Amino acid sequence: MDSLAKHKQLIKSEAKRLGFLSCGVSKAGFLEEEAPRLEKWLNQNMHGEMQYMENHFDKRLDPTKLVEGSKSVISLLLNYFPLQSQKDAEAPKISKYAYGTDYHFVIKDKLKQLLHFIEEEIGDVHGRAFVDSAPVLDKAWAAKSGLGWIGKNSNLLTQQVGSFYFIAELIVDLELEYDTPVTDHCGTCTACIDACPTQAIVDPYVVDGSKCISYFTIELKQEIPTSYKGQFDNWMFGCDVCQDVCPWNRFSKPHSEPLFNPNPELLEMSKKDWEEITQEVFSRVFQKSAVKRTKFAGLNRNIRFLND
Repeated sequence: MDSLAKHKQLIKSEAKRLGFLSCGVSKAGFLEEEAPRLEKWLNQNMHGEMQYMENHFDKRLDPTKLVEGSKSVISLLLNYFPLQSQKDAEAPKISKYAYGTDYHFVIKDKLKQLLHFIEEEIGDVHGRAFVDSAPVLDKAWAAKSGLGWIGKNSNLLTQQVGSFYFIAELIVDLELEYDTPVTDHCGTCTACIDACPTQAIVDPYVVDGSKCISYFTIELKQEIPTSYKGQFDNWMFGCDVCQDVCPWNRFSKPHSEPLFNPNPELLEMSKKDWEEITQEVFSRVFQKSAVKRTKFAGLNRNIRFLND
């Protein structure tokens, strides 16, 4: 085994030890296929009020512009599928990814450990860790490195484990042996397209972000358009519909990351509890959660929208 392959194996086994579901490696460079797609998506205003999607267009498509001298993108998946879900079937729903501690903190810590390991074991390697907070096309890189394919709901799908996982990456100036993409296994299935409550999947593989329930409940800062009344399927933060109906997610297994375990109070809260939630309860239940992003006023707005 040459050093490039050996180094890749070392990194993959350490990633597994740190709890990552899987790890793949691709060559850092310009994403030719994604460039026209991203441009068209932005031109059609499918990003809505998410102005940040327009920024750093070049960096978004080329990690060598983001991390000087970078040669490899190491993509990693971390499972977040929960063992339990909210008890009250009539309670407003929270996307599964936001049940536990904010994933940014959990994953960033693991990535730092992995980068430290690479420096210790391989030598003078420089790189940066990214968790959904910089202009990096996570799904495109994960697909390029063979961790799955981009499905019709525009999520990364994997035959063995579905899609309930976070994607993160290390972009490093280390040359490695590169993985190859896998084939698409969506076939003729249109479950996600048929089930989307707001018809946000406008074409197979194209999601109009400005019509997505996750966008309305998390990204949109002003009032939710009244034309969407009755279409939210009771989601108050995020939405899992297109993942819940995906046949590949029947293979999802519960995660083993203690920090992703929800506050027990969150699972027990009834419809009435949510409707009467106070700032104090919000701060306690979502102390370290990604739900804090909406703030108390935002979550309240979402709950009101479901009930009005």
